[in-house]
Amino acid sequence: MLVTFAAALWSGLLGVLALLLLVSGADDFVPVLICFWHEFICRPDNPSPLRRSCPERQRRTAIFVPCWQEADVIGNMVRHNLAAIRYRNFDFVIGVYPNDEPTITAVRQLSGAFPNVHVAVCPHPGPTSKADCLNTIYARMEQLERESGVRFETVVLHDAEDIIHPDSLDVINRAAAEYHMIQVPVLPLKAQWREITHAIYCDEFAEFQTIDMRARQFSGAFLPSNGVGTGFARDVLVRLAEMQDGEVFDPGILTEDYEIGMRVHQLGYSQHFVPLRYTEKSWMATREFFPRKMKAAVRQRTRWVTGIGLQCWQRAGWAGKPGTKYWFWRDRKGLITHPLSLLANIVFVAGLLYSGVSLAAHRTWHLAATNPAVLRLCSATLGLQILRLGLRMACVARIYGLAFAAAVPLRVFHTNLVNSCAALRALQQYARARRTGSRLAWQKTEHVYPSRAALSFERRELLAVLMDCGALTEDTADGMRRSGSIYPEPERFLLEGGYVSEDLLCLALSLQSGVQAMRLDIRCVEPRVVRSLPAYIQRRFGLVPFDMRNGTLTLAGWRVPSPEIFEQLKSLTDLELDFRLVPNSDYQALCRML
Repeated sequence: MLVTFAAALWSGLLGVLALLLLVSGADDFVPVLICFWHEFICRPDNPSPLRRSCPERQRRTAIFVPCWQEADVIGNMVRHNLAAIRYRNFDFVIGVYPNDEPTITAVRQLSGAFPNVHVAVCPHPGPTSKADCLNTIYARMEQLERESGVRFETVVLHDAEDIIHPDSLDVINRAAAEYHMIQVPVLPLKAQWREITHAIYCDEFAEFQTIDMRARQFSGAFLPSNGVGTGFARDVLVRLAEMQDGEVFDPGILTEDYEIGMRVHQLGYSQHFVPLRYTEKSWMATREFFPRKMKAAVRQRTRWVTGIGLQCWQRAGWAGKPGTKYWFWRDRKGLITHPLSLLANIVFVAGLLYSGVSLAAHRTWHLAATNPAVLRLCSATLGLQILRLGLRMACVARIYGLAFAAAVPLRVFHTNLVNSCAALRALQQYARARRTGSRLAWQKTEHVYPSRAALSFERRELLAVLMDCGALTEDTADGMRRSGSIYPEPERFLLEGGYVSEDLLCLALSLQSGVQAMRLDIRCVEPRVVRSLPAYIQRRFGLVPFDMRNGTLTLAGWRVPSPEIFEQLKSLTDLELDFRLVPNSDYQALCRML
């Protein structure tokens, strides 16, 4: 009797679990059907802004970058993106906190080196919330407008670890002719096979950016900002600020990006998601590293689940059209389905192990479902999950390759574990905050930035950079190109011909290459450091050491050396090597010290 009751109870539990997973799995195919219908049945006639060939005037654009303890990454981020972005009319406005001195120092150095980089210091110690820091940046942008007499027409959100696509601002600028909010796709950088936590971000974002974001737009629902790569027309932000006592972003919510996308839609403004496409040598997307350790991933996803699944539910409820209500369900169902998926994984693995033991021992497998209806449910759920995994693998293979996609079925167990821990932790923290009346804190993710050797981008032409700086007219640059007189040593030709000053040339080379530029105080340079490498290094490579500290030897030159040169120099010293661009007069002064 007891065995019969246990078998019936087990069969019933399996049936309920299979039914819930079947419903959730079927729901996961709704976005696929929406995309299929619009792509192959409706076939819209209007082309994507990315494909339009007609030139648009370059709207003045402000890139907002909120920072808390980002001293290690913000310098590389700004220098690389200044060198890579193929757009002239933009400024970085970087938010920092008064109790984060290393980041303040790093950003002020950038501001001193680049005229289109500006510092926004929050009025109170951090960390507060990302939205609060963004509001400070917005106020700083308004101050810059009053001081300079210019007006920023577009605002783009980015984080301190972002690799901005060279054409991203141009795409946003073109789309801004028709839309008030534009979202550029976001993709993680490809992970190593052993970085399983970072790899699950690759899996999820590949599918989300390929299917879900497009389906949201097709269904007429709101587009949530992805937090980075989001462009806003200035008029939208002015309207939001007027509605909230000057605060564009709500500092009381953890996922201000999701919430602002919802508010923009509610106000009737148009939104557009730029389709994920491969252009030239890379995907048209913002790239970045995501957490590599499970603890950091759970912390980040806890913030996402709390803000999207709980805070937004509390504030917005289920208001809106049927399409909006459906996407609210899609965004919030993880509170239930994430723990259920983990439970299903545990049952699946336990069943496999127990069946193996039972077969080896020639015993009855007591975990087998005997009810025909439950068996059909389990079979349908398994089949649907196989299709679901196949769909994700196809999305991942398109972006990261077949070899990387082959491991998706194995990574799904880790995905469910991380998401389940985040959902349970979010429920716990939210319930505690509601009970005690405390404010949910901004749990910032630790960021890293790729080394310059790992970054791949095409440098802008030096003449184009000088035109952006206002040093050359287009006619003068075209004349130099036609005559060929500027090649093969454009730096020397421009300097000796009197076309630019040495300081302006140094700045242009820094903007072109992403290498930090500086002026030297020769009086502070020690002769022993200058002579720490053989003198032929200066003659052959145009480099002279000028600083040695903390195990790093810093070299100066008035032209940017190739990475191969540094590889050759590594054989001459055990110290780490760094490089700074300096004006030609400073470089010549160092040479005289040799």
